[in-house]
Amino acid sequence: MRRVRPGAVPRSGAEGASRAAGEERALTSVAAGDRYEEPEELPRLWHVTLSVSGPEAPLKEVRRGLEQLAHDHPFLLTSRYANDHAEIRYWEEARDLHDAAAVALRLWGEHRQTSRLPPWEIVGLEVIDRETYHQRIAEGYGPPPATSVGIHPF
Repeated sequence: MRRVRPGAVPRSGAEGASRAAGEERALTSVAAGDRYEEPEELPRLWHVTLSVSGPEAPLKEVRRGLEQLAHDHPFLLTSRYANDHAEIRYWEEARDLHDAAAVALRLWGEHRQTSRLPPWEIVGLEVIDRETYHQRIAEGYGPPPATSVGIHPF
């Protein structure tokens, strides 16, 4: 399959070129003074902290489930866990906070079976933009900086 620019006449190998030799293509341009404008709603980075909790589960199973989730979705930065709760942190690219939060609220439930996660419920969600995250860290408050990337016990 051959790709053709919009407005260009495709070449047909067997039928010959559609232009005569030496004939130039028509050029298009923008009007004087026109400028490129960035789309208004570019995706932004959001720092997500998702907290889940529920009945006790064996630590080995909790860790294995979080490792599988991280393997399936390598965007996960870090996870901390205990036998009855866990916290997952990651960066999400989304148009706005509502989109980032919607993805975060589906994460645990949609991957509970495939990653064999405990049947816990979401008990907390924080979604902040990149600038706010870095401002909090610089000022020494807010979510503590994540420990080294990976899955760690509390």
